[in-house]
Parts: sequence; structure tokens; C-alpha cells
Amino acid sequence: MKTKAVRLYGKNDLRLEEFELPTIQEDEILASVVTDSICMSTWKLANQGADHKKAPDDVATNPIIIGHEFCGEILEVGAKWADRYQVGERYVVQANLQLPDRPDCPGYSYPYTGGDATYIIISKDVMEQDCLILYKGETYFEGSLVEPLSCVIGAFEANYHLIEGTYEHQMGIKPDGNFLIMGGTGPMGLLAIDYALHGPIKPKHIVVTDRHQEKLDRAAKLYPSQNGITVTYINVCDVDNQVSVLKEAIFNQGYDDVFVMVPSKEAITDGSRLMNPDGCLNFFAGPQNKDFFAEVNFYDIHYSFMHYVGTSGGNTEDMRKAVQLIEEKKVRAANVVTHILGLDAVAETTLNQPTIGGGKKLIYTHKAMERTNLSELSENSDLRKILDKTDGIWSKEAEEYILTTQPEI
Repeated sequence: MKTKAVRLYGKNDLRLEEFELPTIQEDEILASVVTDSICMSTWKLANQGADHKKAPDDVATNPIIIGHEFCGEILEVGAKWADRYQVGERYVVQANLQLPDRPDCPGYSYPYTGGDATYIIISKDVMEQDCLILYKGETYFEGSLVEPLSCVIGAFEANYHLIEGTYEHQMGIKPDGNFLIMGGTGPMGLLAIDYALHGPIKPKHIVVTDRHQEKLDRAAKLYPSQNGITVTYINVCDVDNQVSVLKEAIFNQGYDDVFVMVPSKEAITDGSRLMNPDGCLNFFAGPQNKDFFAEVNFYDIHYSFMHYVGTSGGNTEDMRKAVQLIEEKKVRAANVVTHILGLDAVAETTLNQPTIGGGKKLIYTHKAMERTNLSELSENSDLRKILDKTDGIWSKEAEEYILTTQPEI
């Protein structure tokens, strides 16, 4: 079978190509990809090329398919998996394989397993790690948002606090606590707000910071205070002393949990100054610089039991929880989608992620379609009329419109 895919050959070298897929082996699965969403991690991969820890050294001669937030349908099942999977079932993939002997992951390391393609072979590594997960949601695009949601769930579960009088850990954010999300209006920040509001452990106060008022305004519209949880949005762009401003927002208390969603040394240091005793700071953002250091107070670590964690992706259990949340409509993952595009626009969009701005860029991999900002749709366009029904939020009807009207790649 021929496939069309965006492949990485080196630093900032992404190419849309058509090539033949090999016949699947008994321990593999042939699948279509219907949607993928672009992650900033893929932008980092494209910048680093073979220097990226998950990319093969010989990527220049053996390119890999990029994209790891994808959803599609199973087309052919290898004999080894015939009792578990059926042709026609929808699937998502947990890309964080956590192999014992190498860092390989779909979208980073494999010549035939990645999200930015029309058809792929799902590697035996994915299968043997139990990372192919069946998905029964009503849209493909929400399936592509399962992976980022699973990363957020993993981060929430990685935070911890001490059981009083012991050094035993109680995992998760603190119930009824103060929760700070620094740089929290990007896609992952919005998912974190959503999960804090609707997940199993709820804080009493969520404070979200950013430097762009329009992004804060959009987040405040999507996630107002609700269910007894106060949500406050603060622009720190021109703030000289954000520590004092953020303390004042919660009546000069401290924060029990802090998520730092931007790779900023200043944010880490200020976040550490804002924590209560037994507080936990999660450095969620992934820096490109391997020598990234920030000042924290070790006196507080020793005497006030302050904790620091970092998370990079969820695990398979987190992915299953994300699937369930989306299938049961407990979170509204569609809120993070701000752009749509076809496979032909993937390379340029991936390489220019930081300057494009907005939230998630959603790819319909079988379509030829320029990148479209949902907030800039013509008032008279059919798609705009569809989205007016959902206040501009991407929807099942909008997806069906794209799948039925847009030209094939």
C-alpha cells in the first residue's frame, strides 16, 4: 500500500513524500490515520534532527514519520493480535513507549509509525508495550487530543504531598488547595484547567497566568469559576513583582501545587517562592537547552518539605483515563483546537509553531488544505456557520464537513 507522509531527514528538514509501505508482519497492524494534532515536542524534534534523543542517528538516510497525537482506524491485523483487535475499530496510540533498552517512540523514531501520514504500520514495539488503545469517541479529532490530555493527567498524578507526621507520599494535587498554573493559556494549560475543574481531585482556587490578554480572555470564557472552585486569570506581562501579585490573588496565602508550563528560569524561581510548606512544583515545560538551571531555595526543601517534580508524557494508564474522560464527555478537549490544516501544510506549520501562536493545530491527514485559523473564518463560509452553533469551538459537525467536502491529498 502506498502512503503519503511527512518525514524528518535532519534539522528543519521535513518532506511530504509518497512511498510504499512494506507488507505487515504477524506482530504488526496496518492502519489509517484520520487526524493528528501538532505538538511543540515535534517542533523541538524538527529543530534538533538527529541530535534529538529519540531520533535515530541515521535519520538522514532512514527518515522517520513525525506526529504522535493521532487517531484512525485499523485496516489489517497481524495474526498475533487477531484475538484482540478487529478491522474497522478506531484507535489511539500511547506514544510514550518507555522501552527498557532505548528511547524510541512513534512520531520520533520509526520509518512507518507516526501520525502525519495517510496510512501507517503500527510497530510491534507499540503492540508489545500494550500502547495501542481502542477508542469509541464520536470524533476522530478528540482522539488526537487524548495523548496531550494523558500528559496532563500524568502530571497531576506525579505531584505529591506528605501524609501529616510521616514521610509517606499522598500522590496527586492537594484536595481543596491553591493551584497555580504559570503560562497556562496554551493547549496544555487549558487541558490542565479543564482537568482541575473536572478531574477526581479538585482544588479550591485555580490561578492562571500568561502575558497575552487575549489568550487569558479566551481561557476565562472557556473556564469560568464553577462547582465551588474559584478561577482567577492574571496578566503578568508588565508586573514587576509577580510573587506579591500572585499571593494577593489568594489573600496572601501560598500555593499547594504549582505547574510551570513555560521553560522560564524566572517562572520556576518565582513558583518556588510562592509555595506553601509541603507544596509541590511540577516543571511541565520541556526545555531544549540541556544545561537549563534555575534557582530554588534549598532551605525550604529541607525545613518546609517543598517538592519538585518534572513530567514528560503520561503512561498507558493515563491514556486509558483520558480516553474514558473524552468518551464520557467529562472534559471538553475541543476547546484547545484553534487551527485546522491538511497534510500538505504540516511541514511549514510544524517548523513555525512558535510564531503561528494559538492552540492546537489539527491535521486531517487525507486532505489537501491550507492552514486555517478558526477565528478568522469568513462570516459567510459554511464552516463558520457550523462553528457559530458551538460558539467557535471545533465540533463533530465541523469535522464531518471537512471529511466530506475537502479534496483528498
